[in-house]
Amino acid sequence: MAEQKPEIKEQATQPPLGNLARKVTNSSFIKEFKEFINRGSVVDLAIGVAVGGAFTAIVKSLVDDIVMPITSLLGGGADFSSLAIDVPNIFGADTVAHIAYGNFIQNVVNFLIIAFVVFVIVKFLNRMNADIVKADKIKADSDERAAQKEATEKKHTA
Repeated sequence: MAEQKPEIKEQATQPPLGNLARKVTNSSFIKEFKEFINRGSVVDLAIGVAVGGAFTAIVKSLVDDIVMPITSLLGGGADFSSLAIDVPNIFGADTVAHIAYGNFIQNVVNFLIIAFVVFVIVKFLNRMNADIVKADKIKADSDERAAQKEATEKKHTA
């Protein structure tokens, strides 16, 4: 009997990984992702993160160097960071678990102070912005009335 050779099909010119990569890059998901990345809001977000990092340093300095010393004076020098409990090992080893709950309390207090300072700053900025918007609206209304008055005068003189 004559042996039959299996047919060898020609392979595609592109390797399978290339086809997969092409399918992925042409998928609607990737196209939507590209549109999302190219939107201005993503760039604005990146700028916001960078400015937020710088603003964090300013707020931290304000709280650590100005607000906390005043708060410490008013609170009688309260510093919770040294509060801790040492729990002995119940299994007989000569080790203890050091639970520094004071650090947690201090961080909660710091957070509340920082949140309050940021709230006051944002409230102040919003008030300033509202005053600017109000002044712009008054100017626009005044300009509109002047234009209406001018149009009325032109009708009467014509």
